[in-house]
Parts: sequence; C-alpha cells; structure tokens
Amino acid sequence: MASHISYIDLHCDTLMMFAGDGGNLYENKMSVDIARLRKGNCLAQFFAVWMPDGDGRRELEEKGVCKDLSGELTDTEWDDAYIGRLLRSLAETCAEHGDEISLALSMKDLRDNEAAGRMSAFLTLEDGRAVRGDMERLKYFYDKGVRLITLTWNYDNCFGRANYRDEAFGSRGSGLTDFGKEAVCYMNELGMMVDVSHLSDEGFYDVAAVSRKPFVASHSNARTLSFCSRNLSDDMIRLLAQKGGVTGLNFAPGFLAEDFNSKDSRISRMAAHAKHIVNCGGEEVLALGSDLDGIEGNLEIASPDQMGLLWEALRHAGFSERQIELVARKNAERVMEDILG
Repeated sequence: MASHISYIDLHCDTLMMFAGDGGNLYENKMSVDIARLRKGNCLAQFFAVWMPDGDGRRELEEKGVCKDLSGELTDTEWDDAYIGRLLRSLAETCAEHGDEISLALSMKDLRDNEAAGRMSAFLTLEDGRAVRGDMERLKYFYDKGVRLITLTWNYDNCFGRANYRDEAFGSRGSGLTDFGKEAVCYMNELGMMVDVSHLSDEGFYDVAAVSRKPFVASHSNARTLSFCSRNLSDDMIRLLAQKGGVTGLNFAPGFLAEDFNSKDSRISRMAAHAKHIVNCGGEEVLALGSDLDGIEGNLEIASPDQMGLLWEALRHAGFSERQIELVARKNAERVMEDILG
C-alpha cells in the first residue's frame, strides 16, 4: 500500500545481506530494499550494523555467509572485517544509486537529499562492543559515518549491562560502566545519537542522568502492553519524553503481542502501543523503529511499501494527521536536529 506520508525509520537490520558474497540493496528478497523504500515514501532509513554473537556468527558461517572471515581471525579482527564490509557495501550501493538514496551525516544532508528527491541512509552500530572501551575507537566510528550506537545488544560490553529476557527486571544490579558514562557524554559532544534499546533498566536511568542531549530507544514498545524486557515501562516513557527523546515503534511480534512467544505482528497491536505510548509520554515521544529484517513471524507490515497500512490504523485509533506526521517523521527530525545538527 503506497503512501503519501514520508517517514523516518530508526532501525532495520538489512545490512546483514552484505555479510555474504554480496547483496543487492536495490531489490532483494529481504524486507527492505531501495525500491520498496521509495514506494513506501521513506525519507530516511537508519541501517544498523548488527554485531552477531558467537552463536550468530557460527550460524552465519554455517549458511556460507562470512565464510571468508572465518579461519585464523581473532574475534576483534573478525568484528573489524565484518563492520568494514558492511560500511563499504552501503557506501558503494548509495554511490551506484545516488539519484535515489544517499548517505547522510547530518540534518543538512537529509534536507538536501529531500530537496533533490533522494532518500537518506544513516549508519548505526547495534552493539557497542567494537568500541572496546576506547574513546578513540568511538571517534573512529563517528569519522566512518556512524551516527547512532545502540549501546548494548543481548550481552554486556564496555558500555554496560544488557537487558536479558530470561531475568527478572531490575535484578541485574548495574547499568552503565564508568566508561559507558564517559562515552555517553563524548557522544553528546561528537553529535552521535545514544540508543538505549537493549540496555538494562539501570542503564536506561544512567543514560537519562548523564546525557546532556536527548537520547532514543530506537526500537522499543510499551512494557505495559507487552511484558518484554526490551520494551519500556511507563516511567521510562515519561522520562524519555521529559528528556526530549523518542522511542521507535517496533514491529516484532513478541514486542507487540501480550504473549512474547507470539508469531503474529498485528497492525492493531501497533496502533494500541502507539496510543499507549502517546497517552503516557505525550505526542512528541513516539517515532518509528520497525526492526525489519531483524524480526520473523507473520508480519502484517513486512516491508516499507506497506507502511501506509500503519497510517490508516493510526487514523482509526484517533490520531490526527498532524499527530501521524509527528510519528512518521517530525519527532525523529526534532531529535536528530538537536543531536546531529
């Protein structure tokens, strides 16, 4: 369902396609490609470099993906080679299709691209482990074009403690490390977005305490409606709003349904989470973070060209056209303007 509403999506995992022997970002069998982004009227897509854990890495290698990165490489060498490949591949794709999409580093880039009829591609890093507790590495990724870091994924790292689905909320006893607190402040200085999706509850509150800029939960929903540790409590939503940040509506079945083990991602549940988040934190706290290509199941919105279905569901849920535009792009733009400049 094509849409006239332009939108910004704060998170997708599509760059994994480049971990293999190449991939076609223009048109592919994954959820996200340039052709469908264009059809869905995407303004900007944040492309995550997801960092696989040991099991994920073995699974990739068993499927023949990253096979040339196996062998004698150390873990850090593998990470560097993997990240480098994905960054180069996105840059090459944007250069090849520069009339339709271009890498963006700032809001000026986004505005220039929009004026020229191009979409913007922003780079993100999902799991800050590759920073390795080194501020120079943080600057290195900024210089490489990374404009958002999801501080942790499913495991603890130099930034702090991750959120584990199999433990009781609040039981882990720690949030950001000392380095993590310093790094958040440095990210503020650099103009890099701090993302608390996947971070422990304690880490969320640590970021709220030390960050001088708004921060985001790029792909998290409402815990009150779906009792998943990756979602935000009502208190978190309110605090995020007070700090000027946004949370990106996640399309994953387990983050939407009452049952975390559900395989069904329903648009009606997206609208329910959207309404709850806005009622809790106000109309400026909600954005989009689809998590497409990082999720599985029966997805009623399975690709960008179907995004119009969400806008229609929000209308039925009582959202005005102005509020839909806030969710679709304006809230994300406000935060990006404040952080990226």
